[in-house]
Amino acid sequence: MYTSTKHARSALPRTKVTVPGLHSMKSEGDKIVMLTAYDAGFAAQCEAAGVDVVLVGDSLGMVVQGRSSTLPVTLDQMVYHSAAVARGVDTALLVADLPFMTFSDVDTALRSSARLLAEGGAAMVKLEGADYVLDVIHALNAHQVPVCAHLGLTPQSVHKLGGYRVQGKSKSDAEQLIADAKAVQDAGAALLVLECVPAGLAQRITQELHIPTIGIGAGVDCDGQVLVIYDMLGITPGKRPRFSKDFLVGRGSVVEAIRAYAKAVRRSEFPGPEHAF
Repeated sequence: MYTSTKHARSALPRTKVTVPGLHSMKSEGDKIVMLTAYDAGFAAQCEAAGVDVVLVGDSLGMVVQGRSSTLPVTLDQMVYHSAAVARGVDTALLVADLPFMTFSDVDTALRSSARLLAEGGAAMVKLEGADYVLDVIHALNAHQVPVCAHLGLTPQSVHKLGGYRVQGKSKSDAEQLIADAKAVQDAGAALLVLECVPAGLAQRITQELHIPTIGIGAGVDCDGQVLVIYDMLGITPGKRPRFSKDFLVGRGSVVEAIRAYAKAVRRSEFPGPEHAF
């Protein structure tokens, strides 16, 4: 049976979201709504609900493929899923993750990013960490590839971190996280995801940076929020992360759940204290 991936989209015109537009949202105090998607159907629901940024996350390894981590996800898989999501969005900014070891040096990162933009239809790539990654961010920026950095709990470093743990709890770790945030900004990152860091620390970083911050388990004071769509719909197997919320409860459709999430983010009603660390 034929069905269009575009049937759920709103008939009302919406301005296309851009990187400069996200920076304007920060300066104007408008919250940024970000959500993951891995196929055209869910992407169309995000589009219809007015989500600003759609992330094709390597989290697909866990929620789509059923793996225990994001590490096995390949670049080919990311390109495939990104291209599928690109067919479901019109105005949302599409960001795609660079998977494990696909940005290990500048040349590799440039080749990987070229595929995500040219074949996958992404407008921005996301990569985890600082340190050597700073050279990669600088090179991508120099080649006109917008970059979203990712600090705090970085899932690709799960073995080094000893599990999925809150980061930046000690004074020294907090100061290092602040330094890393400023470093990725100075290297050319246009956006920064902060995952599983204390809310007060995330607030400080948000205030000290001129680029927008997107929180996930980082409190309400970030410039925006992101969730894995399977988590916010309550369909992830097993225990839902503390920082998430099931927005499908009491609502009749996926698009209405996403609209409720977007509304709660824009009104600073989500995340609440119970979702923070």
